[in-house]
Amino acid sequence: MGEKVTLKLEKRELHGKKVVQLRRQGLVPGVVYGGGLEPVSVQGDAGEIDKVVARAGTHTPVQLPGFKRSMAMIKDVDIDPVRGRIRHISLHAVKADEVVEAEVPIRLVGEGESVAEKAGLVVLQALDRILVKAVPMDLPEALEVDIRALAEAGDRVTLGDIKLPKGVELVDNDDGRKVEEGEEEPELTDLVVANVYEPSALQAANEAAGGDAEDESEVASDNGSDSTQASDTTKSDGDDRTHDAPKAS
Repeated sequence: MGEKVTLKLEKRELHGKKVVQLRRQGLVPGVVYGGGLEPVSVQGDAGEIDKVVARAGTHTPVQLPGFKRSMAMIKDVDIDPVRGRIRHISLHAVKADEVVEAEVPIRLVGEGESVAEKAGLVVLQALDRILVKAVPMDLPEALEVDIRALAEAGDRVTLGDIKLPKGVELVDNDDGRKVEEGEEEPELTDLVVANVYEPSALQAANEAAGGDAEDESEVASDNGSDSTQASDTTKSDGDDRTHDAPKAS
């Protein structure tokens, strides 16, 4: 992974509706929980928290100077749906040697350079995030897969084509798809990350779907369902709340 991400937080005294005062001062309320410790109410500079959330997402450990558990993962971010500002942040404290799960982005290497694209074909990404597990400092910023060798319509790259960093494992999630009797259970590594299409085939699929944009559902169907495992870290309601996290008093 890249450089360490650090977030300076202070213990918070205001709770409930009183946190409005903090937001007026450019501060964001939050909570740090887990790691065998009691939840701690915190606050931090809104601008700094914006930068850390954008950089770390939910898959990069964040260093918290001055706290007993000095490493945490961002678990929830409550965003004002009107102003687009962060209203609350929840962080889950973790141990450096504790294996954690996190969704990481998948990046296509060589976009625009593949044999297929040079021949006028289209490469579409069907899976852009995947759940992995590792100790916090081994979690990658992203997983990469090279698509430059893709040449013909129907060619594809799968999770099995990704070289995992040392200490990182894929986590097999149940996507809800029923396996028919006599049908083999699909391997996680068989999930399609990107495939090649004829432009005319895409256009026909779009017209059939009643739209003129790229039909992502058509692409996702190659994985048997909507395989994009994006983590929704934004919420549209609530005030001083921690959602899935225990609330600090």
